[in-house]
Amino acid sequence: MTPVELSRTVLHAVRRAVEEGELSVDVLPERVRVAPPGPGGYGDYATNVALQLARPARQPALRVAELLRARLVGAEGIGDVVVTGPGFINFSVRDTDAGRRLVREILRDGVRYGYRRDGYRESLAGQGEGGVVRLRAAREVRAVVHLDVVARLLRSQGAVVRTSCAGPLDAEWGSVLGVLGVGVEPAQGGPDSEHGQDDTSVDIRPVPAPADPLPLGRDAARWALLHPAPHGRPRIGDEHLVQRESNPLFRVRYAHARTRALLRNAADLGFGPEPGAVEVGAEDARDAHKGQEARALLQALADHPRVLAAAAAHHAPDRLARHLVTVADAVLPLLPAVLPLGEEKPSAAHRARLALAEAAGTVLAGGLSLLGIDAPDHL
Repeated sequence: MTPVELSRTVLHAVRRAVEEGELSVDVLPERVRVAPPGPGGYGDYATNVALQLARPARQPALRVAELLRARLVGAEGIGDVVVTGPGFINFSVRDTDAGRRLVREILRDGVRYGYRRDGYRESLAGQGEGGVVRLRAAREVRAVVHLDVVARLLRSQGAVVRTSCAGPLDAEWGSVLGVLGVGVEPAQGGPDSEHGQDDTSVDIRPVPAPADPLPLGRDAARWALLHPAPHGRPRIGDEHLVQRESNPLFRVRYAHARTRALLRNAADLGFGPEPGAVEVGAEDARDAHKGQEARALLQALADHPRVLAAAAAHHAPDRLARHLVTVADAVLPLLPAVLPLGEEKPSAAHRARLALAEAAGTVLAGGLSLLGIDAPDHL
């Protein structure tokens, strides 16, 4: 069971409890957020929906959690349900096919995995559905790069976005950093016939860059400006250019290039990727640590749509950048086991691992593209 499927299952249980009179809630949540459990949690995922419903239902959160638990125990794909703390509902999933379906979904959607097909919703950034989001930035290099990426993130979630800058862009911001298509704000007090009552204006104001990032080149400069949180002071230095594991950008791009190299090498050996049960191959059954690594990677990949939505809603490209580092660090330890060794013949486990590696590379490529950074096949 994937997080999206689990979220739908919990939401269905909430609706049934309301329809059958166990809960009295005027407004139901549009969706239920599930995430890995925090400290003191249990199992694979947890949700705080009972705490959210407690006040409108006029019942203690623990009571709401127990009502929902009774409806969720035994549901398809759920192995166990435990209530912890003030009312967190924790789940252990038992669907061994979840990894296969997740990999298939990623390979089907490609670099657009995590994009929303159902349009821009009020829950994403707090304005009416169908409105235009107008992003404005000061005439400063970090603000303009953030403006560019926040616009990409919002569009990936179905938003209609217009961008403008307080002054004309430097030519090098376009030629070196790839920032294009940003308009210039109209003079103060001047007419702006495009504005409508449903529009939302957002000022993009990260801490300015302390030095000129252009000498780093497009990819390293954008990473240097985007990887720190908007309120953090970016470091503009050669550490973003070093080809070592200490450089997060290098790890992300290296992990992507390795997945593409494995696809080429597998083709030379006469086999290709095929989504399957990556955790139950002979080697993984003897090595619990490898199984944990595979589950950690699957969890990171499953979390990608939520990260994109959060990065868009909070206008925080750094959330996506950090997530890509998490995916890269999760996939790299698994790559040596993808190809058969010596005289070993390609097996279903090898094909499944290759498909998982391809899925991870696809997520890395899609995320880097949203950040405006190249994902080379050779590095």
